[in-house]
Amino acid sequence: MLLRKLLTGTTVLCLVILVGCSRGEEAAQPQPPPARPEGKSVDSATAATIQGRVLYQDGQPRRNRIRMAADAVCVQQHQGPVYSQEVALNDNGTLRYVFVYVKGQALAGYSFPTPTEPVVLDQRGCLYTPHVIGAQTNQEIKILNSDPTTHNIHPVPQNNREWNTSMPPNANPLVRSFPREEVMIPVKCNVHPWMKTYVGVVSHPFFTVTGEEGTFEISGLPPGDYTIVAWQEKFGTVEQTVTVGASETKVVDFSFTPGGSTD
Repeated sequence: MLLRKLLTGTTVLCLVILVGCSRGEEAAQPQPPPARPEGKSVDSATAATIQGRVLYQDGQPRRNRIRMAADAVCVQQHQGPVYSQEVALNDNGTLRYVFVYVKGQALAGYSFPTPTEPVVLDQRGCLYTPHVIGAQTNQEIKILNSDPTTHNIHPVPQNNREWNTSMPPNANPLVRSFPREEVMIPVKCNVHPWMKTYVGVVSHPFFTVTGEEGTFEISGLPPGDYTIVAWQEKFGTVEQTVTVGASETKVVDFSFTPGGSTD
């Protein structure tokens, strides 16, 4: 009888210990982080616009000729000399391939879906086309090879993962993305050292690249105070602050000179 009582007591004690251990393990399990609240959306009824031009203030910049003799296929695709796009001056005195964007701090609290349409970057005539592109974080970049020669795409980022991929003629498009903001990511081709492009990656849709008229427009902004940045491959960056009210359009022009930039 005494032995039976002892066994019964021991069994109960073990059960108590096991239950306690089980509860302790449950308590020690890491809890999932609370769901992050969705940011607010921009009210299209009050959205504002910032537009302007990017000017060059010192006449005609020197154009550096590209020598493609290392690959006869590249030479055959051009009728005459090919020049670097490092400084591309338009006929109206404005600059092409300037990346213009809004600094992101003023957009805290808003959320912007990743665009479903990819940004297209082609390799044509042994040049990257366009010379400068912009993309939102995690937005797909579709890279093509329209040349009858092999290229190699090699981004050299600081905040994103570096990769290096060969792309022969008639290859399927190469699709990549960058998850972190970075202005700017240089991209080169190890096969053709003159080939160069830049990718500006930001976490919102408020960016653009100047074209043949040297103008830019950033629309759909919530009213507020912003810092607008213009980046140019050779001359660096320049910033301006601007305040836009509900449904307002403000004009902001930038100027660059050989010694740097002015606003």
